[in-house]
Amino acid sequence: MLNRRNFLKNLGATGSLLALPAAFAQAKPAVKTTGSIDLSEIVLKGKVHSRGKGIAGVAVTDGINITQTDRNGQYELASNATAEFVYISIPAGYVFPEDKGIAAFYKPLQHKGKIQTTDFELTKLTTDDRKHNFVVWADTQIISKADAALLKSQSVPDLQALIQSYPKDTLFHGIGCGDLVWDHFELFEDYKEAIHMCGIPFYNVIGNHDMDIDARTDDKSAATFKQQFGPTYYSFNRGDIHYVVLDDVFFIGNAKKYIGYLTENQLQWLEQDLALVKPGSTVVVSLHIPTNTGAARREQKEEELGGVVSNRKQLYKLLAPFKAHIMSGHTHFNDNWEDNNIMEHNHGTVCGAWWTGPICGDGTPSGYGVYEVDGSDIKWYYKSTGLAKEKQLRVYPKGKVKESPDEIAVNVWNWDNKWKVEWYEDGVLKGNMEQRVANDPWAVELYAGPALPKKHKWVEPILNDHMFFAKPSASAVKIIVKATDRFGNVYEESI
Repeated sequence: MLNRRNFLKNLGATGSLLALPAAFAQAKPAVKTTGSIDLSEIVLKGKVHSRGKGIAGVAVTDGINITQTDRNGQYELASNATAEFVYISIPAGYVFPEDKGIAAFYKPLQHKGKIQTTDFELTKLTTDDRKHNFVVWADTQIISKADAALLKSQSVPDLQALIQSYPKDTLFHGIGCGDLVWDHFELFEDYKEAIHMCGIPFYNVIGNHDMDIDARTDDKSAATFKQQFGPTYYSFNRGDIHYVVLDDVFFIGNAKKYIGYLTENQLQWLEQDLALVKPGSTVVVSLHIPTNTGAARREQKEEELGGVVSNRKQLYKLLAPFKAHIMSGHTHFNDNWEDNNIMEHNHGTVCGAWWTGPICGDGTPSGYGVYEVDGSDIKWYYKSTGLAKEKQLRVYPKGKVKESPDEIAVNVWNWDNKWKVEWYEDGVLKGNMEQRVANDPWAVELYAGPALPKKHKWVEPILNDHMFFAKPSASAVKIIVKATDRFGNVYEESI
């Protein structure tokens, strides 16, 4: 570990030169055009401190390379004129700086002179941050003032109430997991107003509907997002958890066309970032497009390039030394998978099915993920907007699923492979329910066919892995369904 840290320290001193061929380090464009790239060398320096006292070991980056502050909190990083920001990975034990709820961990570079000095001041926490909570808001996706009003009148009060249900000094932060708006950038102000109302700092992820779709290439497609929220990839720390945010939406230069892809720039930056994290630690990675889901398997078709991350295996290799949780959105369905050291939580959305009804296309209620951290361990549940947090399943009587007229059906929307779903008939345990790929019948009722829903007629039901079935006897009077999650929490519903 010491060698890796020294490597990063040395890289910080000469990093940007390593990123460029030596011959081009001082290169000026021979022909000046609007597309000319200035590669002139600059030096970033400054201090990270709390009330004037330097903080050692803080990671500082220009988005290309990373250095760490020395014992006096000072840093120096060789960079070049292509860098847009200098920013830090907030260390554990400090308050998250914010500007009206938006995490403020970065400073735009002014490019005035060859040496640019930027200081960062942090405030120490008064509570132990090894215990803290966070929420994942996937796809607020507002396209109109009417949608923004729903976000503020429904989703915000729900989160406010949830936060207030915990002890007063509980630490919370939020992750806006992309598609904050739906191509209408004037609504970023409404999104930011909603975040400010929540009363906790939010870190934000770029989604495909947050991109400049008139950009020439992917390189310029995040210009507006950066103006509003800063860098599109970065990291921060709270307690024993290392958090990473990535931009996996790659714009291919044609309006609204994109693929799920992580650029080499990000992967080489991430490799440096994770070199500063102790192997075995818990790492939480947030991105918009899921790295993988079960959609292609369920629908029995080829994987969609815009639906998952094509080069996800390269990310998994970097995460191999850690216990990793991946947070994603984009799909408007709930889908959890786990493989060795990695678990991905693909979230149901704040907007449901694009603000057309109370549920997503897979029957998951509009809502968000809630994560409770204790040291390196994380527990979680899905919080449905307007419903008690104990509401984790929905039971349908016989006949609701047309393909299974003699069976009851249950949707356990935040199911993963550690859950157990059992059923009782008139007080007698009948065993585990049968899990099958199916549509949620309420979603079929609300969204199936070219005429529904009225607001966005293209919305359709989505097949999911979290439907369960059982065939009661003709004389059955009362059916109880009991679902137990991986943490031993039991949720019951009856018909």
